[in-house]
Amino acid sequence: MDSSAPIGIFDSGIGGMTVARAVKDILANEQIVYFGDTAHLPYGDKSAATIQAYSIKITDVLLKRGCKVILIACNSASSAAFELVKEYAGSKAKVFNVVDPMVDYVREQYSDTRIGLIGTKQTVSSGVYRDKIEATNKGLQLTSLATPLLVPMIEESFIHNQISEEIIKLYLQNEELKDIKALILACTHYPLIIDDINKFYQGKIEVIDSSIIVARSLKAYLEYNNLLSKKKSGEDQFLVSDYTDSFEQTTKLFFGQVVHLEKHTLWE
Repeated sequence: MDSSAPIGIFDSGIGGMTVARAVKDILANEQIVYFGDTAHLPYGDKSAATIQAYSIKITDVLLKRGCKVILIACNSASSAAFELVKEYAGSKAKVFNVVDPMVDYVREQYSDTRIGLIGTKQTVSSGVYRDKIEATNKGLQLTSLATPLLVPMIEESFIHNQISEEIIKLYLQNEELKDIKALILACTHYPLIIDDINKFYQGKIEVIDSSIIVARSLKAYLEYNNLLSKKKSGEDQFLVSDYTDSFEQTTKLFFGQVVHLEKHTLWE
């Protein structure tokens, strides 16, 4: 496998750019190819079969662009399509999801305590976090809450105002999240509102940012397997399945500047 090959990252929309941003911060020499499936967002309210179909199509695009790694930067797709994508990619690329690094982190940091999780309907209903955390045998009790309004709120840049703060507050006050010691942000959109979530908890619990943990896990894998790029081999690429001017402007939330988006339709 060529160490100078790019890292492929995909998500249902722009949320995965939190992971892309963290990857760029931690792995500055790596070229990334990002695919946002904006024509089909959000994934959180879609069936597993539908998410799998989209994920395979996107994986094919990233493989054709020569990616050495495919990072599924979407919790819904990670829970519904990881095994299928891994099988499809075969030996062509290493496939990562955003669930396993988070589970590894809580296993190392916590035991015999109650941990909360917020995510999409698909992620919560899949039970993937619950099953994997229970399998750690660390005495962790996971309580999960679906928060479906947060993704569209973030996608529309409707954040950091009184209404968004009230929506966040109503979710976090839910009985399901009572007496937790940490909160897993099980959606890659949510780091964009982590300051608002921390404000609600006033620093009393750890709010776990998946983007940083996933990027660190990826770096450890590349280092161990001698796959770190020694120098950047090309410009980063940002693909979307549907293009709008507002979406391009929204990328400022992640990269501090507008990035050029290339439209790539999954189905002609």
